[in-house]
Amino acid sequence: MTFAATQRSRSEDRRISPVFWVLLAILVTSAVAVYQGYGNARFGVFLFVVAGWMVSLCLHEYAHARTALHGGDISVGAKGYLTLNPFKYANALLSFVLPIVFVLLGGIGLPGGAVWIERHRVHGRLKHSLISAAGPLVNLVAAALLLVPVGAGWLDDPEVRAVWNGYELNVSPFALALGFLGMLQLSATLLNLLPVPGLDGYGIVEPWLSHKTRRAIEPFAPYGMLAVFALLWQPEVNHWFFEAVYGAMDLLGVDRAYAQVGHELFTFWKD
Repeated sequence: MTFAATQRSRSEDRRISPVFWVLLAILVTSAVAVYQGYGNARFGVFLFVVAGWMVSLCLHEYAHARTALHGGDISVGAKGYLTLNPFKYANALLSFVLPIVFVLLGGIGLPGGAVWIERHRVHGRLKHSLISAAGPLVNLVAAALLLVPVGAGWLDDPEVRAVWNGYELNVSPFALALGFLGMLQLSATLLNLLPVPGLDGYGIVEPWLSHKTRRAIEPFAPYGMLAVFALLWQPEVNHWFFEAVYGAMDLLGVDRAYAQVGHELFTFWKD
């Protein structure tokens, strides 16, 4: 292969896919519709949150791949991980489908499985930890970008009055959608940082464990995420977890009611 052909191949490996552009277009269009009050507000919030969540999943996986590329794994380009195309993931079910199902069923931002990194190409424990940490960092940044405008009151509207479970909010549906999507990003960040096999939190600490310990834990990795989801269905665990998420929202000046009412709008199929 000539040098020009190699450069052209690398360029194609990193070109943003049409699939991601479609997701981004849906996100922007639904955001404008909800903000301007066009159409059915509840369905608009649903489209905005689902599209926003899917875009964040793509960026989460891209961050893993991009960090791995700089760490030494040049195979991520040929695998299509740098194109932001969710259908290029090694396991689209874990990385894309299941996280969306979890949002639809329980309003939980459960992270998906990471892209497959050829770890033998990466040298240095710190580089391995950074690869795993890159994904949750994207969710944390996304949460801040979504929630800071809400907490700062930039979207308050005195002409709008929403009452829910004793809360009175003078905000637009768009602010509520941001609150719910921001909560999903925070929940994904906290969950992904748990040191559970199969999650990024474990990937951060794994390089620093002994070889014997890693071998003993390895068989449980495929079931870590599902085990966490099963635990979240337990009322006490679910309450404790969401109190932690809402506490993080409080730090950004956003009341939990934004996420809770936003979730009500999101589930447009309910009365």
